[in-house]
Amino acid sequence: MKVIDAVQGSDEWHSARAKHNTASEASSMMGVGKTSRNDLIRLKATGDDKEFSRFTEEVVFAEGHRVEAAARPMAELIIGEELYPVTATDDDGYLLASFDGITMLEDAIWECKQWNEEKAELVRAGDVPTEDYWQVVQQLAVSGAEKCVYMVTDGADRCETVEVPYSQTDVDKLLSGWKQFDKDVTDYVPRETAPEAVGRSPESLPALRIEVSGGVTSSNLDAFRDHALAVFQGINTDLKTDEDFASADKTTKWCKDVEGKLDAAKEAALAQTASIEDLFRSIDAIKDEARAKRLELEKLVKARKESIRSEIITAAREAFRAHVDKLAADVLIAIPVAVPDFALAIKGKRTISSLHDATDTLLAQSKITANELADLIRSNMKLIDATGEHRGLFADTASLVVREADFVKATISNRIAEHKEAERVRLERDRERIRSEEEAKARAEAERVQAAKDAELVQAAMPDADPNEVERTSAIQPSGDHAAKVSRGVVGPKRPSDQMIVCAVAEHFNVSENIASRWLSGIDFAALRSDAA
Repeated sequence: MKVIDAVQGSDEWHSARAKHNTASEASSMMGVGKTSRNDLIRLKATGDDKEFSRFTEEVVFAEGHRVEAAARPMAELIIGEELYPVTATDDDGYLLASFDGITMLEDAIWECKQWNEEKAELVRAGDVPTEDYWQVVQQLAVSGAEKCVYMVTDGADRCETVEVPYSQTDVDKLLSGWKQFDKDVTDYVPRETAPEAVGRSPESLPALRIEVSGGVTSSNLDAFRDHALAVFQGINTDLKTDEDFASADKTTKWCKDVEGKLDAAKEAALAQTASIEDLFRSIDAIKDEARAKRLELEKLVKARKESIRSEIITAAREAFRAHVDKLAADVLIAIPVAVPDFALAIKGKRTISSLHDATDTLLAQSKITANELADLIRSNMKLIDATGEHRGLFADTASLVVREADFVKATISNRIAEHKEAERVRLERDRERIRSEEEAKARAEAERVQAAKDAELVQAAMPDADPNEVERTSAIQPSGDHAAKVSRGVVGPKRPSDQMIVCAVAEHFNVSENIASRWLSGIDFAALRSDAA
């Protein structure tokens, strides 16, 4: 906080306020102050100072200073520290606030308002009046104080207070509001305004005089009719401005009054004669013209009002969509915000200026909301982009980036952790598969080597056997303990067993082992050796 060396109310103080966005303007900027947001934009854009009447300067302000001085001891008693009136800006020199009181350590502030029963009722319920709330938020933003004691008092017997804690969420909303407000001031284009419309009805018609005595003895009806019809023809039905609407509204009432007076004249004539056809025909014609013009104006007024409302609503909707489209182009993703209900905002508004104030304020508030969402999306996109090689884990980026930052951070952390765990399991499974394959290859190689050794044994036992048959015989695996020892390489090259020989012969000649045994037992090995020699 940077303190400004200026007494509140001095020229230096007014000069400092003119260069900053002030706390007393905050509620109007947010669209809930006594001054409309559009009027505040105009004042900021044109540099016009708000003019205060002598009564306001000399009575209202003076009374406020008196109440503040009388209430200060009460506030110091509540806070427990001495309070000092100070004017200051935030560290960036952007926002300004004038404090009724702030502690020496700048950890608590005091805002004093003159007694108002409606405000007092809200304070009793624990709330700060809407028109003052954002002023308090800005004071907390400028000072960085932990709390504000908001007081409504007459400086004597009546006093109500409520404590408002510092809220970063509300401070962020305030700053977003001022950011949009500054842009609106920069883009300000004066809107043609007219003085408050009071309207006027057509000139008064001359008094209708009718005297009858059995017949019409005296009447200015013809002149009255000509004048009245000329007036009706001159009534404006091309309604564009507030003045036109006000005049049309008054004219409809005037036409109805004319109808009533003509009815009265007709009744007066009836009281004097039973029937005077021409007189009544003229009176009825004038009355019908008045009624027709009244009904026409009523329809035109209603239709034009609806048309103007529709034009204002359409313009506001288009402006909002254009703003959102621009944000979407900037963040490269759709901004999921609904179009504001401008029709509801203008409900109950009667004048064109009030219609514009209502839609412009809602438009600004909606732009602020869209800006905040766009900022959130940008921030979350940075978090997701920073995941680098894990970027592919976030195919749902569009729906994820609109969530709160803490949720996005937790989601990123969880998904990466789950991905790493799944990758670890996959790698372990691959390693296990490779290990199994290598073991299988080793076993196959051992079996191949053993088969070669077995073939050598068979060849040694049967030197005259066909090598191909020896290879087939060697493929027969030994069984039992001997087979296990052979597979482990424990048993060296030895003569194959009788059973192995029998099996080999049976396999080769496709006969049973019994037949092979008989064949082998009948071999004359002496003759074989003799033949070999």
